[in-house]
Amino acid sequence: MKKIAIIGAGAAGTFCATQLRRALPDAVIDIYEAGPKALAKVAVTGGGRCNLTNTFEGIGDLSEAYPRGHRLIRRLFKVFDHDSCQRWFEAEGVRLVRQDDFCIFPCSQDAMEIVRTLLRGCLGCNIHLGTRISSIRKEERFILEYGDGKKAEADIVVVTAGGYPRSGNASFLKDLGIEMVESLPSLFTFTIDDPVTEMMGTVVEATASLPGTKFKAHGPLLITDWGMSGPAILKLSSYAARHLALQQYRTPLLVNWINGSEEDARTLLSKLVKGNEKKLVTSVHPDEIPSRLWSYLVAKSGLRTDIRWGEVGKTGLNKFCNTLINDSYQVCGKTKFKDEFVTCGGVSLQEVNQGTMESKRYPGLYFAGEVLDIDAITGGFNLQAAWTTGYVAANSIIDRND
Repeated sequence: MKKIAIIGAGAAGTFCATQLRRALPDAVIDIYEAGPKALAKVAVTGGGRCNLTNTFEGIGDLSEAYPRGHRLIRRLFKVFDHDSCQRWFEAEGVRLVRQDDFCIFPCSQDAMEIVRTLLRGCLGCNIHLGTRISSIRKEERFILEYGDGKKAEADIVVVTAGGYPRSGNASFLKDLGIEMVESLPSLFTFTIDDPVTEMMGTVVEATASLPGTKFKAHGPLLITDWGMSGPAILKLSSYAARHLALQQYRTPLLVNWINGSEEDARTLLSKLVKGNEKKLVTSVHPDEIPSRLWSYLVAKSGLRTDIRWGEVGKTGLNKFCNTLINDSYQVCGKTKFKDEFVTCGGVSLQEVNQGTMESKRYPGLYFAGEVLDIDAITGGFNLQAAWTTGYVAANSIIDRND
């Protein structure tokens, strides 16, 4: 009778356990979770609604969704991709809905439906909560240590211990000589000390970028009371995670409020001037930019708030044009995105057989989920990586036991 240990009762761990439980009914499966609850992160993802995957429409290359690990994900999607994921959950009785932004949620809009589905799949497994694995070594079998000197044995171990800020969950891997890439936050909002925060709650479709780099992201940008958030900022934080860490999260930020070129900005302003010469600049603005933000940008361009379009002049229009496409801010820190967290870093992908998720050093040792150096932008992509890697690891274990 095979003994299988899964370290981590999150998305990847429970999904892997479900496949194993069904295919290997005689195996003894123990799941060790350091926290007090299983699937705690799944319960809060998507604002408690669980954005469990994405249709991937609008993603030209997987590197746009996965700044790190896209090559591996591309390979694993041949086994289990986002369409496979939707079919799997629907087969479990979970009705799904697709949003206009291509995110997939359960129709119930309740993350606990996903939690219950996965826990139901783990029936028959032994889930040990509040049990942090402190060390692991390979003898004839794997020896796991936890608690006050307690030990457990396993023929197969699957590490799904998650990432930051719980990277300590996988510290035992260093004892095995497994190469670990430094774990850093990769999904967060920007703290900005600027009067723009007085317009908290304002949302604009914009492009955010870091000057002097290739890092750029487009999407809804939300002004908050501490700085900036929304998909544009969250994607940018993911793309530039390591760069931002090196800068200690202090860097210039450029915002293009119209998602256009200088020529586009001049054309826009010319249209606004035409026929509105006697109207206040603050009273005539494009529908895409709310009036409060427009008035702020007018003042930031050095124009009087009581100036009329016919009085602006060439110099004023040049300054306003530059503000619309190159509005500059100073990021002075980061803020965690709600109760969710994602990291870059973890087990180096060079350590893993990329067709099976098995360790190259230790046969019988597998990895799945965020413990790997794979991470994604917001939108269900990180959970999809957990489902995919968990599924492939389970299938590999099942194949070796046939």
